[in-house]
Amino acid sequence: MAEAPDTLKLAVNGTLMRGLALNPNLLNVGATFEREARTVPAYRLWSIDDQYPAMVKVAEGGGAVALEVWQVPLAGLGIVLSQEPPGLAIGKVTLHDGEEVLGVIGEPLTVVGKREITAYGGWRAYRAQVN
Repeated sequence: MAEAPDTLKLAVNGTLMRGLALNPNLLNVGATFEREARTVPAYRLWSIDDQYPAMVKVAEGGGAVALEVWQVPLAGLGIVLSQEPPGLAIGKVTLHDGEEVLGVIGEPLTVVGKREITAYGGWRAYRAQVN
């Protein structure tokens, strides 16, 4: 039987990214940045009151969303997720190269009535336009 890994890949698309408000939550559990990436064009992104984004997989009308992939120690994953804003969860995210990793996604009800920002291509690009 194969030995279980000590870390797993986590795709983050908002305030957990490098230099943003919740990035210390990853750093404090010993997570390490692996790479920048994009999703396949099957996701939509919303701004939740300009505080953080929520990404939802859709059957049609999606776009590619910029994100970061981090290696997160298994022991710290629950800590990071428990510190995420309301309405965010963990799910499987498909990257542009076909790799499927765990990632932060939005619960569908979280985005109701919120501003869709998919056309910006990601949270950083959106924030650069509104600041």
